[in-house]
Amino acid sequence: MEVGRKLICRQRQVFFFFFFLGLAQAGSEFRRYSVVEETEGSSLVTNLAKDLGLGQGELSRRGARVISKGNKLYLQLDQETGDLLLNEKLDREELCGQTEPCMLRFQVLLENPLEFFQAELQVIDINDHAPVFMDRDMLIKISESSPPGTKFPLKNAQDMDVGRNNIENYTISPNSYFRVLTRKRSDGRKYPELVLDKVLDREEEPELRLTLTAQDGGSPPRFGTAQVSIEVVDINDNAPEFEPPFYRVQIPEDSPIGYLIVKVSATDIDIGVNREISYSLFQASEEISKTFEINAMTGEIRLKKQLDFETTQSYEVNIEARDTGSLSGKCTVLTQVMDVNDNAPEVTMSALTRQIPENSPETVVAVFSVSDLDSEENGKISCYIQDDLPFFLKSSMENFYTLVTERPLDRETRAEYNVTITVTDLGTPRLKTEHNITVLVSDVNDNAPAFTQTSYTLSVRENNSPALHIGSVRATDRDAGANAQVTYSLLPPLDAHVPLASLVSINPDNGHLFALRSLDYEALRAFEFRVGAADRGSPALSSQALVRVLVVDDNDNAPFVLYPLQNASAPCTELVPRAAEAGYLVTKVVAVDGDSGQNAWLSYQLLKATEPGLFGVWAHNGEVRTARLLSERDAAKHRLLVLVKDNGEPPLSASVTLHVLLVDGFSQPYLPAPEAEAADAAPAAPLTVYLVVALASVSSLFVFSVLVFVAVRLCRRGGAASVGRCSVPEGHFPGHLVDVSGTGTLSQSYQYEVCLKGGSGTSEFKFLKPIVTNFQGHSPGPDIEETPNFRKDFGFSIQ
Repeated sequence: MEVGRKLICRQRQVFFFFFFLGLAQAGSEFRRYSVVEETEGSSLVTNLAKDLGLGQGELSRRGARVISKGNKLYLQLDQETGDLLLNEKLDREELCGQTEPCMLRFQVLLENPLEFFQAELQVIDINDHAPVFMDRDMLIKISESSPPGTKFPLKNAQDMDVGRNNIENYTISPNSYFRVLTRKRSDGRKYPELVLDKVLDREEEPELRLTLTAQDGGSPPRFGTAQVSIEVVDINDNAPEFEPPFYRVQIPEDSPIGYLIVKVSATDIDIGVNREISYSLFQASEEISKTFEINAMTGEIRLKKQLDFETTQSYEVNIEARDTGSLSGKCTVLTQVMDVNDNAPEVTMSALTRQIPENSPETVVAVFSVSDLDSEENGKISCYIQDDLPFFLKSSMENFYTLVTERPLDRETRAEYNVTITVTDLGTPRLKTEHNITVLVSDVNDNAPAFTQTSYTLSVRENNSPALHIGSVRATDRDAGANAQVTYSLLPPLDAHVPLASLVSINPDNGHLFALRSLDYEALRAFEFRVGAADRGSPALSSQALVRVLVVDDNDNAPFVLYPLQNASAPCTELVPRAAEAGYLVTKVVAVDGDSGQNAWLSYQLLKATEPGLFGVWAHNGEVRTARLLSERDAAKHRLLVLVKDNGEPPLSASVTLHVLLVDGFSQPYLPAPEAEAADAAPAAPLTVYLVVALASVSSLFVFSVLVFVAVRLCRRGGAASVGRCSVPEGHFPGHLVDVSGTGTLSQSYQYEVCLKGGSGTSEFKFLKPIVTNFQGHSPGPDIEETPNFRKDFGFSIQ
């Protein structure tokens, strides 16, 4: 009965021991210590009392003990001093093999009260092993046809040490044919590779013996050697080749024995028995030989022993394919052992904000935690989001993360973000969980309306109808909602004299511009104003643009004849001497047009003449000239109808009637009475008669005024001018030059000399030739024309 009670009490103690041991492992952190291997037993590792913050003798009172996995004690605790001592000399290679770092875990148990502490002891390697070749005599058969640069892998040496104390490089004895390279496998181990530098010749040197040396990286370094015998093969000159030379396979750790890992294949381009290939493991360690097997005929590699991922994660298996001629090819099969990972990580969302105002500083979007039910690498978790988003993850505490904006967001650039939180474990294959969050960026009125153009140029044809749509302006706002609603308005005009309010208006909703009244090109050819665009945000933002309106000319003005005047009381008659030569300038029709551009380009045309072919009108300058020599058979009086037409569309025109009188000399009084003139014009329409009479009256008054002005000026001077061509008695007009400058559409200036002939009872005018300084390539006529107004108003006869 007593034995049973003790057994039950012992079981309870074991139960509570492992229960509190689990709690301690879950809540405490590791204390790490280190010791160099081969250190003598009873050597001091650390003082636990100081590390644990306990007083002297407290370890003994609390029953402190050191516990290690497997109940094998490598350490002992002096409870009185608190020193942690080595129990025996430690051999790192025996304890951990090739595993680096070599860590021994143990726990410190305090019974009264119960408390646990986790600790690790790292055994540091020393260079106490020299490299050793498993095969100290190697035989390599190389065909004499092998080209320089051919590489031959050699069996590597093994060194029980790790890190820098392991094998550093390989060298070979000096020779003329070979050098050795030190290669590194994926697992970090180094192996020698023989490189052919010079073509072999079996007849000269059928065999070579070289010394291969392996050197570790310790201080001082250690060495190991092997003999390499090279046999030069003369017959079979093609070695088997693997395609591909490197295989990478993955196998679950729970794969059954006999599981087909991979099938390697090599080919030999020889024929006959030389192409028969057998497969075998090459440079296989004891562990690889126990774990894998290969079918020599088919090249199938199968599992020979159960795998353990926690013991070995990968194997690098070297395969040799050898033909009957003893030539071989090599390939490497990297076998990765996969941990069984059957639990995906989980994401638990604690807080989430789905809408963030733009331009806000660093803002917390979400707070969440991650977890994984797996263990070891399969339970380790990495958490990340897309790289191209303005967010980042901040780790706040263990397995807790905060999603934060990286910078102020701009809604106009991007209004919505889809953030994918990806949680991945580190298992093989990796399992992951994705959690999607949609973040909306709310708008702030931070963008003013922007016009599509800084300035607009609109054209409108004159005489438009009121309320005509002449164009539009457009502004856009990158904001949203009311912040993007644009209202247009006219700003105060740049020129205060432009009545903008009566010229144009703008639709505040769409920016359409309208002409409020009919525009006249001749009164206003262009005007400018500014338009504004404002949004409805708070506060409102605005911008402005310049609008220039060009009034396009319309052909709405007919030509107006300045000379000869058509509203005079009597028609204007031009005198032409019969002795005039062809091309004699009779007169010039002067007209203007109120339009511009091609609408003001005038052309002249002779529509009707008393005697066709006698006179002609120059189309571009309106000069009326004789077309041929005059004869006695030509009528004395001629009536010419000249049409003046602009170049508009449609063209507008005006007409003028010219009266020409042919005279034998300027002394004959051939001026017809007004009654005769009226009789000749009687057949014409009443309107034409009135026009001719009005133009003649105005012309007469104009000429009379000019002569009176000249006479008054000359009389004031009181001098008698005698120039040898004309003598003027007292009280008569002196010689004077009358200048008619080219105005309007006249192409040149004319200057005439007029004087009264002295000693004549009739006081006749004498008209001399015109004084022309520049005729622009035209020859002047023999005599200047004379209008009948002079004779009519002053009673002068022509000599």
